[in-house]
Amino acid sequence: MKKFISMVLALAIAAVSLTACGAPTASGGDSASGSASGAEPQTDTITMLLPPVSATYQDQLAVWAKEFNEMYPNLTLEFEKASWEDYKEKLDVQVNAGTPPDIAYVEYDRVGTLADSGLLLDISSMIEKEQLEDFDSNALEFYRLNEGLYGLPIYISVQCLGGNRAMMEQANIDWKSIQKNGWTYEEFRKAIQAGTTDEHYGFIFACAGVTAADYLNIMVKNAGMPAPFDEEMKFAYTSQNFLNLLKCIREIIDDGSTPKEMSSVDAGKRWNMFLTGQTMIFGKGLANFEGLAAANNAKLAANDATAVENSVQADYVVLPVPTFFGQAQQAQGVAGGYSAFRTKKEPDPVHLDNVMKALYFMSSGERAAFTCNELFVSALSESTREAMGKIHNEVPRDPDNAEAMALLTTQVAKPRPDIPAEKSAQATRLLDEVIVPKFQALLAGETTPEQMYEAVKAAAIDTFGADGIVTD
Repeated sequence: MKKFISMVLALAIAAVSLTACGAPTASGGDSASGSASGAEPQTDTITMLLPPVSATYQDQLAVWAKEFNEMYPNLTLEFEKASWEDYKEKLDVQVNAGTPPDIAYVEYDRVGTLADSGLLLDISSMIEKEQLEDFDSNALEFYRLNEGLYGLPIYISVQCLGGNRAMMEQANIDWKSIQKNGWTYEEFRKAIQAGTTDEHYGFIFACAGVTAADYLNIMVKNAGMPAPFDEEMKFAYTSQNFLNLLKCIREIIDDGSTPKEMSSVDAGKRWNMFLTGQTMIFGKGLANFEGLAAANNAKLAANDATAVENSVQADYVVLPVPTFFGQAQQAQGVAGGYSAFRTKKEPDPVHLDNVMKALYFMSSGERAAFTCNELFVSALSESTREAMGKIHNEVPRDPDNAEAMALLTTQVAKPRPDIPAEKSAQATRLLDEVIVPKFQALLAGETTPEQMYEAVKAAAIDTFGADGIVTD
């Protein structure tokens, strides 16, 4: 009897102890929302590194942080703001140091390089199934690498060209036909020659710093090279089409249709040149530029002193990139979204779960709707579409522009998740270390198309081997 009573007391004490401590979660620790005993949930901070994704995006971050904290009182979103010019460098420095933010804005073509670090998280088995199903499957493809999923997209933006409607009509350019049917390089060259006067250039593209890569990436897609590797996984930029494309790019500079100092034109100057009537056509063009131009036009009409200095009425027209050498239109579609990272230390499962909460919060619903609305792009999830339906767009879209952008979206070059992470990282390094510097030298007249081509080919052979490149 004494033994029986002792055993009962021992079981009772154990039960009380277990209740006081709280039942363990499936991950082996207390849940972020508190234990079974009703104890206070663990506080946690999720860090994010973000550039100015849209016009007033960074102004909204404090609002979103407050909403997230109201949804999850124990969690805090902490934002590090960066400019477009330095956010990639900041992220690279942090990743190389093994201390990246929990979440960062990442464009899809950076996934391979960042995955190569081992710190980018494959979220395919970490995020809730219902949340993943909220997104369009074709949009998720931009963030897939082999079998993994390395981010959630918030928008797909077509990088094309933009034009000044009045200037093009003055130069007898049928922009409506171009929107519907596209144009060849020969037609494009003739048009920008006609649009070049003593007052303005026919064409300008921002090529200072990292923006030079945009110019090249946009053009190569329409010259038969939609990706850095062909279907046989051979490096594509050693094709003769690449050399001939470089000759075309140099040709329009020598024509005088573009400024000889284009390699020093940054994104801000390019936009200023459009608004002040110094160029007829420019790149890269984005859908939201229509709204920005219309807003400046309204300020001019109202004699508002905050209008861009010396600006003129400029109606923005969406234009496709010209095609080269008989190739089909392969529009440059850039997916922007958020990716999650781990540090070199073994990640805490509870913290990772909190990061997934923040990742979905920022990628969906009203947050993504706000961003898509400012960028004049379509939503990529059901929750975002529902939220966008409740937003009143103060600057209505031009129907011709909307139709042209919708057509270009159907012509976007398909993402290539089949390209191995190692190859993708090697191609990015080749782009950053060899191709872009040589391309800027080409734009500045410091090297020739042939010299740049041979330098790229030699570096490609060093990287991928003689059998790993396209030869034609």
